[in-house]
Amino acid sequence: MTDSGDFRPHRIAVLALDGLLPFELGIPHRIFGRPRDARGRHLYEVVTCSVRPPGPVETDADFAVHVAHGPEALATADTVIVPASYELGPVYEEGRLTDELAAAFGRVRPGTRLASICTGGYVLAAAGLLDGRPATTHWADAERFQRLFPRIRVDPDVLFVDDGDVLTSAGVAAGIDLCLHMVRRDFGTAVANEVARLTVVPPHRDGGQAQYIHRPVPDPQLATTTAARAWALGRLHEPIQLRDMAEQEAMSVRTFTRRFREETGISPGQWLTQQRVERARHLLESTDWSMDQVARESGFGTAQSMRQHLQAVLGVTPTAYRRTFRTGGRADRHDGVGSPH
Repeated sequence: MTDSGDFRPHRIAVLALDGLLPFELGIPHRIFGRPRDARGRHLYEVVTCSVRPPGPVETDADFAVHVAHGPEALATADTVIVPASYELGPVYEEGRLTDELAAAFGRVRPGTRLASICTGGYVLAAAGLLDGRPATTHWADAERFQRLFPRIRVDPDVLFVDDGDVLTSAGVAAGIDLCLHMVRRDFGTAVANEVARLTVVPPHRDGGQAQYIHRPVPDPQLATTTAARAWALGRLHEPIQLRDMAEQEAMSVRTFTRRFREETGISPGQWLTQQRVERARHLLESTDWSMDQVARESGFGTAQSMRQHLQAVLGVTPTAYRRTFRTGGRADRHDGVGSPH
């Protein structure tokens, strides 16, 4: 446990570029401004900076925002976030940074976590930070993004991509999902869920969920799969077959599977695994149960099965996850705040 005198919140610098979208600029402040430790101290410090000295930055709306920090703030950041902008100029047209942007990114320290929201990914790409990596952006820009930056492995269908020290997200609301994911990664599910509750947004939409579904939204008069999902959530500890879920909606398995994917963007099996992983995370954080107990209660059956699923999704074992995010220790855990990855 770190002494209170050593406490330092994780510093996030949000880079405001001309033509920025005010909504996206506000997302990091809203999400990262909420988490606090047991003593009421903010776990993050969020500052907004520009590539120029402090002053006004134009938005895509009929107003500008006054930014209080210049590019020097990037040199002090543990995480740098680049929201979308509609005036990226050579970045968007030619895939190269302007002199101002290049100089600003030159201040970022090695090892700093980087993230983008929507077309903010163009800035990371133009800086060469996405070469050879998986990444995403708004679905409407994905094809152009791939043409302009052929060395990037662009996934146009997901909400966000976490590649360790570099994260990218799709458009607008997916930025909320990405920021909540980062909070979850830094401080655990309970902290992220509390932030989501205060922000009145879903606590977890997996990064692999489809960002855009090409089929129209189902007619509200048609049967949905909502009741089946609620039924399954109350029985995650039990074996659940696809036909059992379909029966809750009086549908054939084929019809239910098609309707489920239309509504959620993923298959029933993928959804069940996501929910069980989330249940396991919650129990690992909030109980002293054995691994076998947690595995049974979350529906994985055995500790070995749970271990395989958590390693596949989170990249860590259940034991390591509990050690990092136990409720009793997380509230005052600051030794890793400066470098959560």
